[in-house]
Formats: sequence, C-alpha cells, structure tokens
Amino acid sequence: MRRYSKGGVVQQRGRWKGLWYENGIKKGRILGLCKDMTKTEAREAVAAIVARLTPQAGSPLFGYFVENVYLAYYTRKWKDRTCENNKQRMRTHLLTAFSDRPLDSILRDELQDFLDSKGADGLSFSVVDHLRWDLKAIFDMAIAEGNVARNPARLLFTPKTAAKPIRKAMTLEQVRQCFSALGQRERLIARLAILAGMRPGEIFALTWGRLTATHADIMQRVYRRKLDTAKTDNSTRHAALSAGLLADIEAWRSVAHAAKDDAWVFPSERMTPLSKDNWWRRSMLPKLEAVGLGWCNFQVMRRTHATLMRQLKADPKLVADQLGHTVDVSLNVYAQSPVAGRAVIVNELELLIQ
Repeated sequence: MRRYSKGGVVQQRGRWKGLWYENGIKKGRILGLCKDMTKTEAREAVAAIVARLTPQAGSPLFGYFVENVYLAYYTRKWKDRTCENNKQRMRTHLLTAFSDRPLDSILRDELQDFLDSKGADGLSFSVVDHLRWDLKAIFDMAIAEGNVARNPARLLFTPKTAAKPIRKAMTLEQVRQCFSALGQRERLIARLAILAGMRPGEIFALTWGRLTATHADIMQRVYRRKLDTAKTDNSTRHAALSAGLLADIEAWRSVAHAAKDDAWVFPSERMTPLSKDNWWRRSMLPKLEAVGLGWCNFQVMRRTHATLMRQLKADPKLVADQLGHTVDVSLNVYAQSPVAGRAVIVNELELLIQ
C-alpha cells in the first residue's frame, strides 16, 4: 500500500467526507455540507490536506517532519508527562507558526523574531527557552536525516523580554508558622517536603513498606493520579528522614486505616493515593492563607529545603542527593541566598580590608 494517496470523498448524511491514507492508516474528515460545496470542491479540499501531509521533494514541510519524524522518534524516549507537555508546546506554538513551511526555507532571523515575539507576548522564560531548545533539536534531527544542510536554530537565544520567575523560599519563622497552622496529616506532608526535600508525587506514592527506620525508599511517584517511575535516574534514591520526622511518621501510622507494607501512607477516601491538586486546594491552601503563606507551594518547600541546607553550610553533594538532583541544579536553581546571609559576608570582607 502506498504511504499516501490523493484521497477521495464520500457523501455521508448530507455532508462531504474526505478520505485518505496516511502511513498506511485510513484517515477521514468532514469537509462541509453537500449543499454548500460541489463534489469537485470537496475533492480539491481533501487533495489540499494530502498535499500538506506529503513530504515535498528536497525538503519536507516543518509540520510533517515534526509530527511524523521528530515526535515519532522521541516519544519512544520521553516519559508520559514529558511527552504530553512537549507535544502540546510544539503544536501550540511551533506548528501554528511554521507547519506549512519547507524545512530548508526557514531562516535563523525569522526564528529569532518568533522567539522575540513569544517573549513580548508574555510567555515565561521557561516556555520560550524550551521552544528555543525544541527548534534546535528539530533541526539537528533534520540535518541527521539529510533534509537540511545547516541548523538555523543553532545560535538562537532566549530574549530578555521573556518573564523570569521569582523563586521564593521560606524563612525559618515562616516554616514554623507553616507547621503550626497545619493538622497532623498536612503537617507531616509539609515536613516531608521541607525537611526531607521530597517532591509531592514522591510523597503521595509512599507506601508503608518504603519507609524504613532511617529513610524513605523512593522508587516511584504519582503524577495526575497515575503511578509512574521516579522522575529521573537521580530521583531514585534513599531520602534520609530526621528523628522528629520519623516520630511523626510513627504517630501517623498509629492512626492509619491500614499500615500493611503495600498500603498507601496518604490514602484518599477510596484508598487510592491522594490527588495533589484537590488535596492542596481543599486541605492545605486555606490553612496557609490564614497565616499569610498562600504564596507557598511544593516548589517553594523544596526550594526552602535547599536554601536552609545551604545556610547550614551542608555539603552540596549531600543536599543534591537528598533532593534527587545534580549539584548544579541544587545550587543554581533550588538554593536561594537571602540578603541577610550576603550581608554577613560583605561585612566580613569590609573588616578584612580595614
């Protein structure tokens, strides 16, 4: 069977339906009402659809290449969450802009103009930076496939107009306020995030058998109510638990509905892992807002762990291993340096000079 066909049309309930084959799979789409278009017009419409899908001689269309070559290959590598996010980002932004363009007709300056416009439109630095990376990776693959000679995305940069996030961390006093405002279950979850540096999906995927006398054995996570493997290779780890945290865990075990090894530490009413978003909105956020900490979230809690560890002058490698990160990410993304801490070192410098 040919990979593509010119397509055809059939009349179905007063409408023209276009039919064609794509990669050996039969496809179809309603083209319009029979009273509004002739059969010839319907045939022309389906022929236009097939033309957009069919790779052109010399260089395929950007949209065809992304959907049928790039994504077809890389979705075999990505985890479900990554795959979903990457597809949505590329289809929303890149395919909307360049889908019908031959790969070898796209120039560096127009790609940079595209990124500049996305930054000016208010997209976050992270999203625009991901689009820059997407473009480079797509054209890298196009070079490997022999579709283009040079990568027009190689020298692209993320524009300064893209909004960078303000990464907040809690102070010691705010951590104390957080713990004092929460009940037993919510406090234990917050303490696992702040004291043990665990991600929410790792916390809600805990079973009693994965909690030992010294650490939490992190092998899995819950993402959008689905049980999955740990986020990265570094994420698979033993997260150390403090003495007070271990005592809180035992206190929670004593009132748990089920404490068998395979039972969830934080079950829902249906005895499934808690849903992070619903739980946060109903049980956590109102209590934090009551003490002025409504801006806090799980990212802030993990960032607080890294920041406070840095203030304690903990070995960066130990902190990174506890968080399930590389040292670079732990220091440069998660750990924040409060002004008060920097004031100490600049005063020490001044005293040295005097």
